[in-house]
Amino acid sequence: MSSVMQKAAFDDAAEDRHGGVAKRSVSLDGVTATRVRYDPGARWSIDMAPDAGSPTCPLPHVAVMVEGTLRVRMDDGSEQDFHAGEVMMLPGGHDAWPVGDQPAAFVELSRGTDYYH
Repeated sequence: MSSVMQKAAFDDAAEDRHGGVAKRSVSLDGVTATRVRYDPGARWSIDMAPDAGSPTCPLPHVAVMVEGTLRVRMDDGSEQDFHAGEVMMLPGGHDAWPVGDQPAAFVELSRGTDYYH
């Protein structure tokens, strides 16, 4: 771990877009932060599934909602809404989409998903 302060800007990172879902990632000393933004009408199972090769997201996430409301439906059918300012922890096996006509965005901080594997 570095003893030097570091910073990065999401707006300077390349955008990885899949339909209405956009991701920008930055890394600081082995920690990756990813801002994920869902445009109104976007849905993981429609916009991301073709590239992921899975009908729902297989990855776990720990993230802070920073904009809007994200509705998440687990493979077992349970649903929950996550609002700006809330922290969410999702196991793999979920679909997600923004609620209403506003975008939804979260920032995920991960030191690798090795914890989950």
